[in-house]
Amino acid sequence: MMRKVALVAWGGLAVLALLAAGWIYVLEPRLNRSISDSLGHGDYELVTTDGGTFTQRTLDGGPTAVFFGFAHCPEVCPTTLGDIGVWQDILAEEGLGPIRTFFVTVDPERDTPEMLGDYVSWVEGVTGVSGSPEEIDKAIRAFRVYARRVPLEDGGYTMDHSSMVLLFDEDGRFFEPIGYQEDTDRAVGKIRRLLSG
Repeated sequence: MMRKVALVAWGGLAVLALLAAGWIYVLEPRLNRSISDSLGHGDYELVTTDGGTFTQRTLDGGPTAVFFGFAHCPEVCPTTLGDIGVWQDILAEEGLGPIRTFFVTVDPERDTPEMLGDYVSWVEGVTGVSGSPEEIDKAIRAFRVYARRVPLEDGGYTMDHSSMVLLFDEDGRFFEPIGYQEDTDRAVGKIRRLLSG
């Protein structure tokens, strides 16, 4: 009887080991590869503040940072632009960068390309991106970011949105995110790794 219980226990452990190995070696790498290969990919076509277009192909050809926000943002966006400016300064001191950065609006009704051009002009390497609400919605889905219009008591509105800077390699593959107000050394370390890849 004890021998039978031991065999059943060993059999259960073997099944668990096989399931764990399947997750580690098969499913988890496919999931990560899927996110890396598909984030930012879609049929959106937006307008940049320098007169160009921003599409999936824009991510190709060089390391890129993408941040979604809006010009009327009271805190997250100006803070993040300030952080990006600090990162660019540190990279410049090291003879690197600037990393090309795109600030994509989540508020296309108010953020025209002209307005965004002024808004991002104080940070080196940052280009504003706007477009029709439909095209912005396509980009939001393609980058899997969160954005939602929030009504205010005075009749106006603000926007809730994701606050990460998304890094992409020279092949347009998602590299990794930089969190809101992430430690400067850690954030710059991620960009250094991206630039050296």
